Amino acid sequence: MAQPDSREAPPEHPEHRTTTVEQGPFCVARCVCGWRGPARRARSQARTDAAGHSAVPNP
Repeated sequence: MAQPDSREAPPEHPEHRTTTVEQGPFCVARCVCGWRGPARRARSQARTDAAGHSAVPNP
């Protein structure tokens, strides 16, 4: 089975959909396409990272 390219959204998720995940004292933004933002102590900064990634158009 071929692995999807991490830069592209999987076919069942044509657009980027982000969420934030708590990891101890840190918060990380993640996307269905496989992108992961840096660990942040401020949840608001993780949400800003996610919004910036969602603004990037799909190829």
